[in-house]
Amino acid sequence: MKNTKIHSARSAAFRAAHSNRFLRGTLRNALGILCSALLLTFSLTASAITNNPRVVLETDLGSIELVLFADKAPVTVENFLAYVDSGFYDGTIFHRVIPGFMAQGGGYTFDFQEKPTRAPIKNESDNGLSNERGTIAMARTDDPNSATSQFFINLVDNSRLDGGTGKAGYTVFGKVLLGMSVVQQIAAEPRGQFKSFPDAPNAAVRILKARRKSTDTGGAGQ
Repeated sequence: MKNTKIHSARSAAFRAAHSNRFLRGTLRNALGILCSALLLTFSLTASAITNNPRVVLETDLGSIELVLFADKAPVTVENFLAYVDSGFYDGTIFHRVIPGFMAQGGGYTFDFQEKPTRAPIKNESDNGLSNERGTIAMARTDDPNSATSQFFINLVDNSRLDGGTGKAGYTVFGKVLLGMSVVQQIAAEPRGQFKSFPDAPNAAVRILKARRKSTDTGGAGQ
């Protein structure tokens, strides 16, 4: 009887040890798969940052660095870079800033003179990119294919601006890589002094210089 009890105890201990070993092995496999997935995601993100063009907007409140998704919105990125390369954005302001929504600029000078633009471009809002916080998208009229130079940076997630079945959205073509804190400072500026532009900051926030940046080094969002 005593031997039977010892045998049963040893069998139970063996089963428990085997079960724990199996669980540890399963956990290790799961962690390995998770780590591989994270590494792949990081690799793809780093590749997207490295292989796509970057632009720096030097403003009165600091610099904003953007990465542009030329692979997702080729027409929009080409158009934006043409404005950057020509110096069009230099001296323009953020003329429509709505806290909890977005900060829009790229069309008016500090004295609210609208600048003449290039021809409108086609809408690319069906590219799978969403109007998430920190992304940059093209501003337009009710005509989906009316975007020219003006853009906006999303201050929050604005998925309602995305395109859908039978609905054209606002084309996302990049995101803030560095300087989201500067965008938040722009959003915090007092507004309401100008009757015709009630959402413009009282003290103009200018884009002093828009320029391309070398893609030799990486960056991280703020």
